[in-house]
Amino acid sequence: MDAHPQPLGGNEMPRFGGIATYMRLPGTSRLADLDVAVVGVPFDLGTSNRPGARFGPRAIRAESVLIRPYNMATRAAPFDRLRIDDVGDVATNAFNLADSVARIEEYYDDLTTHDVRPLSIGGDHTIVLPILRALARRHGPLGVVHVDAHTDINDAMFGERITHGTPFRRAVEEDLLDGERVVQIGVRATGYAADDFDWSRQQGFRVVQVEECWHRSLTPLMAEVREQLAGGPVYISFDIDGLDPAFAPGTGTPEIGGLTVPQALEIIRGCAGLPIVGADLVEVAPIYDTSGATALTAANLLYEILCVL
Repeated sequence: MDAHPQPLGGNEMPRFGGIATYMRLPGTSRLADLDVAVVGVPFDLGTSNRPGARFGPRAIRAESVLIRPYNMATRAAPFDRLRIDDVGDVATNAFNLADSVARIEEYYDDLTTHDVRPLSIGGDHTIVLPILRALARRHGPLGVVHVDAHTDINDAMFGERITHGTPFRRAVEEDLLDGERVVQIGVRATGYAADDFDWSRQQGFRVVQVEECWHRSLTPLMAEVREQLAGGPVYISFDIDGLDPAFAPGTGTPEIGGLTVPQALEIIRGCAGLPIVGADLVEVAPIYDTSGATALTAANLLYEILCVL
């Protein structure tokens, strides 16, 4: 077992070759030997608009071959400091949403018994609910940095209570979150009623609508977020549709006027120092972006999350 598994470099194997893991990590480690496990969750049965996020993990891994191990901006070297490997995918059930959610929850329950922090590649945003269930059993109620175009606090969608638009309402109802330590950044666009975002605020969440982010650096915002979320376990949930579709068109529910890629980097880098117990990046649907740019952006944002662990 390598003390610190390393990505396969472009001078060892051409970037278009090698195994199809995140950053071409060896993919051979036991959970008991890791600090961080990269996990694919190929699932999109909770999607309400354009499907295809089940192909997100594979596309993100494919684009991740372009990433090198050292962060030249922050000087972070995650693969030297942490034992990180890609442990493969959760075996979701393509024919049954409820069974898939149960399978995801069981997988993450097992993962947490090894004291491993999960870095999850979605999949649609439904997957965050079973992940939060498992992590909250381990760590107690969680603070969350939630980047998204949508608050995902619907009570139901077509009568269904578990979908990609409902996970944070269910998480509140199940006491998985510490509401005073939750921030939702980038939410925007249109709603069904003028008070669509107010339920989040009533739970104590800080809701940062995207208009507050336009034409400015988010570094000062993240200083406030760090102060708000300090003192307890924190989870990062990053929906790629939080970015403007100019940067990330390959997603199921795009909304104009979104965050820029530099702002996304400021948000993630601004989480440095928080006690992060896990993270996800969800809703990449590569079939809507033939250039691969959405998956490439997602792969880099996942790397930036590794750097703040």
